[in-house]
Amino acid sequence: MSTPLSEEQAYQKLSALCAVSEQCIADIRRKMQKWTIIGDAEAIIDRLVKERFIDERRFARAFALDKFRYNHWGREMIRMEMMRRNISSTDIDYGISEIPDEEYDAVLRHLIEAKRPTVKGKNEYEVNQKIIRYALGKGYRMDEILRFID
Repeated sequence: MSTPLSEEQAYQKLSALCAVSEQCIADIRRKMQKWTIIGDAEAIIDRLVKERFIDERRFARAFALDKFRYNHWGREMIRMEMMRRNISSTDIDYGISEIPDEEYDAVLRHLIEAKRPTVKGKNEYEVNQKIIRYALGKGYRMDEILRFID
C-alpha cells in the first residue's frame, strides 16, 4: 500500500516525470491509478496539460520517432500502439508523418536483408513468406515490404 499523496505532491511527481520524458494522458492516468491520491486526479491532468507538461501532439511525434528509430517498428504498429493509448487520429497522423520516408525505406530494407540469412526454407518462395510475416509483425504494410523482396 502506497503512502497517500496530496494533489500537489502527485502534481510535483508527475510534472517531474513529464519534464524528463514525453508522456500521454493515458500513461499518466495508468501511473496515478497505482497511487492513493487525496484530491482530484483529473484536475492534476488538466493542470499538466494547461502548463504543457503533457502535449499529446508532441508525445505522438516523439513516440513515433523513438519506436521507429530504436525498435524499428513500422508505421502500422506505431499507429496501433498510439490508438491503444487514446491519442487522437490527427496527432497520430502528425507523429507518423514526421518519420522521414528515405529513413523508413532504409530501415525496412536493412531489416529484410538482415533477416534473410537467418531464415530457413525449402525454396525461395517459403523464405520470402517467412520474411514477409516477420516484417508484417513489425508493423510494415505489405506494399512496403514487397518493394524490397527480391
